[in-house]
Amino acid sequence: MQGHWSLDLMWWITAVELPALAGLFWMNWRGRQDQDKAMEETRRFAESGLNKTREALAAYKLEVAQSYPSMAYLKDVERRLTEHLVRIESKLDAAGAGGRA
Repeated sequence: MQGHWSLDLMWWITAVELPALAGLFWMNWRGRQDQDKAMEETRRFAESGLNKTREALAAYKLEVAQSYPSMAYLKDVERRLTEHLVRIESKLDAAGAGGRA
């Protein structure tokens, strides 16, 4: 009976266990390769997106620098508007004083 069990056990190991373990090993190895490829693709995709975002930000900064007025220009506009308002106020004061007399 002992010889029968060892023969069945040897057959089981040879016919079932070794191919099953080899299959599991191959699945694990293949899964790692697929994971490595996926990680590399994800890294490239993220890097590409980051580069596009940086380029878009640089383009926006350039647009802002070119299209927005400078502080000197804004101060000049403010000074001219203030002068016009003072002149209008003077004319209104003069018209109001002349109308009362």
